[in-house]
Amino acid sequence: MKSTATLTLALLAATGASAHAATRGFNASDLVNLDRVSDPQVSPDGRYVAFQLRETNFDANKGVNGIWLQKLDGKSTPVKISATGASSTTPRWAPNGRSVFYTAAKDGQSHLWRVDIAPALASQDKARVMSATFEASPQAPVQISEGLPLDIGSFKLSPDGRHVLLSLEVFTDCADLDCTKKRLDDAAASKVTGKVYDQLFVRHWDTWADGRRNQLYLASLTDDGRLDRKLTLMSRGIDGDVPSKPFGDDSEYAFSPDGKTVYFGARIAGRTEAWSTNFDLYSVATEGKATPKNLTPGNQAWDSYPVPSHDGKTLYYLAMKRPTFEADRFGVMALDLATGATREINAAWDRSAGSIKLSPDGKTIYATADDNGNHGLFGIDVASGKAAAIVGTGHVEGYDVAGKTLVYARDTLKAPADLYLADAKSGKGRKITNYNADKLKDVAFGDVEFFDFKGANDERVQGYVVKPWNYEKGKKYPVAFIIHGGPQGAMTDDFHYRWNPQTYTGQGYAVVTINFHGSTGYGQAFTDAISGDWGGKPLEDLQKGWTAALAKYDFLDGTRACALGASYGGYMINWIAGNWQQPWKCLVNHDGVFDARMMGYSTEELWFDEWEHGGTPYDKPESYEKFNPVNHVAKWKVPMLVVQGGLDFRIPLEQGLGAFTALQRRGIESQFLYFPDENHWVLKPQNSVKWHDTVNAWLKKHIGQ
Repeated sequence: MKSTATLTLALLAATGASAHAATRGFNASDLVNLDRVSDPQVSPDGRYVAFQLRETNFDANKGVNGIWLQKLDGKSTPVKISATGASSTTPRWAPNGRSVFYTAAKDGQSHLWRVDIAPALASQDKARVMSATFEASPQAPVQISEGLPLDIGSFKLSPDGRHVLLSLEVFTDCADLDCTKKRLDDAAASKVTGKVYDQLFVRHWDTWADGRRNQLYLASLTDDGRLDRKLTLMSRGIDGDVPSKPFGDDSEYAFSPDGKTVYFGARIAGRTEAWSTNFDLYSVATEGKATPKNLTPGNQAWDSYPVPSHDGKTLYYLAMKRPTFEADRFGVMALDLATGATREINAAWDRSAGSIKLSPDGKTIYATADDNGNHGLFGIDVASGKAAAIVGTGHVEGYDVAGKTLVYARDTLKAPADLYLADAKSGKGRKITNYNADKLKDVAFGDVEFFDFKGANDERVQGYVVKPWNYEKGKKYPVAFIIHGGPQGAMTDDFHYRWNPQTYTGQGYAVVTINFHGSTGYGQAFTDAISGDWGGKPLEDLQKGWTAALAKYDFLDGTRACALGASYGGYMINWIAGNWQQPWKCLVNHDGVFDARMMGYSTEELWFDEWEHGGTPYDKPESYEKFNPVNHVAKWKVPMLVVQGGLDFRIPLEQGLGAFTALQRRGIESQFLYFPDENHWVLKPQNSVKWHDTVNAWLKKHIGQ
């Protein structure tokens, strides 16, 4: 662990602050108004990076994304290249490096846009101009998808730059896009709101199903760079979403190097969609009207995220092995497209890979992965399967490689994301953006230290503490004990925009968090250990971790502590309420499971609950009742704040209301904070501030400040 002085110097370098400028702690208003850098895309020649930047319009209660461009010469500043007034996302380079494509809304509809970047590059070479200069030039962004009646969800350009794959949400029994548009218009005009369903997935995440599916289409680009309105359906006959809902993107489909074949991942829906994780990879020719071919029918678990080799002979992808287990380890697979033979490249690396890309020489697969409290970037040797850390600390949010040039977005517990330029092999490099420096110039973040202890089964468990921003040696501070969700997740060295420990240290609290059995980044067996044991080993880890933290850090005031958590963390708060009341002075439960049995009947992604409990609520009722918080309400006594989103279909509204009802009927001091327009997360800036203010007031009331 670095010394406090070293950490302070590192923070000052990251934020551009001066040593005497830090005069206050970090707060919720700071959090929601920070600029957020993501999705770096390196130009084919490795000289430039395009990226996405989210800026907050607090008065409008939303974030607005823009596309920016920076020359990688060590002296140029970013230039905004997307149009003002429209939220723009997913920058992607044309293969010739002369244009950047992206999606942005116009008149309420998402379209595909192109920006010819030569004028911007010339301006940048001449002077460090900002967006207004470029946007005033004649070479403005061009909307190239005129005439399409539907939103473009995602896209990918072909290797020759003459075609583009588009995902559109359509009624699959419609003969054309206009049919889908007409049905939507008719439904909007109708006074009838009732809808009949005959299979599950009637709602997912925060949206009720209306019968549409994401489907993949191929379009040509005309000589003047416009989108030909004549589209060819690539996912013909696929009863499923390409890409998947609700968070799927262009990483779920790809062109072959010669552009003659399209690969995509999909889960066939039908009646089993709500309890299946059986994604398969499909291939389909771009010419003609071929039916997609299933390339991975033998694996009933998850296969997706295709990345073709440069010679087109091998398809790399990610695969799980256990059906219906969404937190299984993703291995990196190689499929011989001639023989159909598969092999796992990295079988000996006990980490779950994500965001894979192939190096220019084809010898290395890049992947991100949770690893011992970090979310780093790794290089996996294709021949041997050996994985080596390229960026080992902090949280790599996105990255891209061209030649020897690596650009990645990285954040930590003490700094929001910025872009870094590095050597693609060694990872050595430097930070090239400095967003939020002015906004954080007077902010001091709390110092962070990870610690290990022996948890359940005497196995190594990791946690961390964060000191208050105004820490003074010899003083004791009240504690926010944060419990992460998932449950197959982790509290890592990252700058989180919902559960950020620095928002608590900024109020004068110390923070303790534990990556209990079930957390990711410590090997798959450790992740597996929570299934069927939600209130067992994880609770033991939390208890032993709390004891270890108090013994190790004398600034923690164990007599003034509140426990907080969301999702599984909210479940654990409800479980703690009946099974570990001491030493807590208060509890905060956000979207937490209250009745495990009813959760099994009302959540949308049934595969999760059914794996975690070993079956359905009617086949395995004892599993659902073993660690069910509702069975221990008679022992509840600690004051609790309950937070619930009205659009949360993962852990539905009645779970939060049930907990609040139990508290009120038991006569326990309690509050219910309800957001009718939020899902499993609180996303709107003003709602986020309300959330933090309410939580902080609850903590202040019960443990001081």
